[in-house]
Amino acid sequence: MDIDRARTFLEIAHTGSFLKAANRLHVTQTTVSARIRTLEDGLGQRLFVRNRNGASLTAAGRDFERFAQSFVQIWERARQQLSVPSGRTSVVALGGELSLWNPLMLEWLVWMKKAHPEIALRAHVGVPDQLVEQLRTGALDIAVLYAPKLLPGFKVELVEEERLVLVRTRRQGDAGEPDYVHVDWGPQFAAPRGYGQAAFGEPGVVVGLGPLGLGYILRAGGMGYFRRGAVAPHVAAGELELVADAPEFTYPAYAVYAEAAEARDDVQHALAGLKQIARA
Repeated sequence: MDIDRARTFLEIAHTGSFLKAANRLHVTQTTVSARIRTLEDGLGQRLFVRNRNGASLTAAGRDFERFAQSFVQIWERARQQLSVPSGRTSVVALGGELSLWNPLMLEWLVWMKKAHPEIALRAHVGVPDQLVEQLRTGALDIAVLYAPKLLPGFKVELVEEERLVLVRTRRQGDAGEPDYVHVDWGPQFAAPRGYGQAAFGEPGVVVGLGPLGLGYILRAGGMGYFRRGAVAPHVAAGELELVADAPEFTYPAYAVYAEAAEARDDVQHALAGLKQIARA
């Protein structure tokens, strides 16, 4: 099967549209239709039903999705293996969300270098949709995400049960409560029961990245919710203090990887490293 046809099939299945798939693949819609027609002729099955809202998978299309996914992943894996640096036995490509990258991913890179120097590493950071797309197409072996969606053919494992805690810069004399800086930690934190904007009113500063918000309050002062592991060194150094009696929130990180990768020793070593770092 042609790799371009498999990728085209998966793009349509993912976006629900021939047009969107064409835009993402940077080809014409005619090319997309021709690839799918050739694929359907070769399989002897209709894979999509097209309607005014886009395209949906037929029963045969749903059955074929797992095979197409495996084919693309195997192809990408073969391409990576052929580019293994001299002196290394394999390559592991891992991606993480920006807000989860430091310190978890940084510590993982150091751990892998010490524990498994024979494995070459490819590290990426990005937004969840981008990482899932790279995982789905085989560009990543593992994605570390806050709230992963269930994907056919992939496994999800809990890596760490981090917590969000409220911290503030230390008060000076009779100074009032520092300004609240709201970090967008995702829909669960922003829910009505969350302790975000609803608890402090409309904040003067809103950021979409934890490290950015933390860096801001360390420089300019303020208070906000951050991952316990990220603020621990600053609390120990006296730069920040925990707000007493403030509620805490779980912020679990999950590793997502293809079911086929369970048989790969290098991926299992990478997963073991992530869990060991999280426990530490």
